[in-house]
Amino acid sequence: MPNLASTLREEIARVARRSLRAEVDALKKASAQQRKHVAALRRLLAVQQRQLAGLARRARVNGEASSDQPAGHRVRFVAKGLRSQRSRLGLSASDFGKLASVSAQTIYNWERENARPGKAQLARLATLRGLGKREAARRLEQLAASGGARTRK
Repeated sequence: MPNLASTLREEIARVARRSLRAEVDALKKASAQQRKHVAALRRLLAVQQRQLAGLARRARVNGEASSDQPAGHRVRFVAKGLRSQRSRLGLSASDFGKLASVSAQTIYNWERENARPGKAQLARLATLRGLGKREAARRLEQLAASGGARTRK
C-alpha cells in the first residue's frame, strides 16, 4: 500500500502542473499577440520610410533644400559652374540675379571671380542648381507678377 505522504506529494505536484499550464498558456497567447503587433508596426514603419525617401527624392528633384543634409554641409561655389548653369538655363545675368535676389553686376563679379557669394547667397544658389529652363522661366514670371525681385546694389 502506498505511503500517504508520497500520494499527497504526487497529488500536489499534479495540481501545481495543472494550474501552471493554464498560466503558461495565457502567457503564450499574450506573447503571440505582441509578436503580431510588433510585426505589424515594423511593416508600417517600412512603408513610411519608403514614402519619406520618395518625398525626399522629389524635393531634391524640385530644387528644394533637403532636410537630410548634415548641419555642417558646405555648398561649394565654382565660378565656372555658375557661368555654365546660367548659360544652360539661357538666362541673362540680370534674370539670373533676380532668381538669386542679387544684382546683375554681382552675378558678373561672381562669374569673373572678382567676388564670392556669402553664406545666404550660396544657399540660394544651391536651391537654383536643380532648376530646368521651364521652372526658371516660371519663377521669373512669378517674380515679375509680384512686383519684381529685390536686388542689392
